[in-house]
Amino acid sequence: MPRDRRPAKCIRVLLAEDQGMMRGALALLLGMEEDIEVVAQLSAGSGIVDAVLTHRPDVALLDIELPGMSGLEAAAELRDQAPDCRVLILTTFGRPGYLRRAMEAGAAGFLVKDGPVEELAAAIRRVLTGETVVDPALAAAALSAGPSPLTARECEVLQASADGATVADIAGRLHLSESTVRNYLSSAIGKTGTRNRTEAVREARQQGWL
Repeated sequence: MPRDRRPAKCIRVLLAEDQGMMRGALALLLGMEEDIEVVAQLSAGSGIVDAVLTHRPDVALLDIELPGMSGLEAAAELRDQAPDCRVLILTTFGRPGYLRRAMEAGAAGFLVKDGPVEELAAAIRRVLTGETVVDPALAAAALSAGPSPLTARECEVLQASADGATVADIAGRLHLSESTVRNYLSSAIGKTGTRNRTEAVREARQQGWL
């Protein structure tokens, strides 16, 4: 909508999405809403906090899987550095573990990308009134799935092993002994009900625990 036809007070939105076509489409569709203005677009997570502090959006619309910093990590930083900015997580991956982590990071909403843009625009307006907006099917799945069984350290060790690193590599990277790394990996494998660390990483990611 032409700027001169917009209301005097628009909802300022920052959009972080690594897929260029998706980012452009979302920006275009949201920009057609009378009361929404996309003031910044990013393709990586590492610039989110600085962009929010610069552009002062009312709502930050963040994908989860972003280069440099995940949307969940960025949400946690924004909670501390820009508490007036409401965060909406928008993702392809409707995983219960992601929803729990998003809420723990202070996100005001969690939606999957296959919904209509009208629902997204409505969610942006609702979070500004103080509501928490969550995809209903995902909320039900999160309640039935329960919390992650993995500790923060087990997640860290699993994440460090995801690229095929050896136990010695992981130990050096995380400043742990090799025996401690093996213990964490063994515990994570047991908790995920898998046979090895490769399967454990895959299962933890599918559940949204990593």
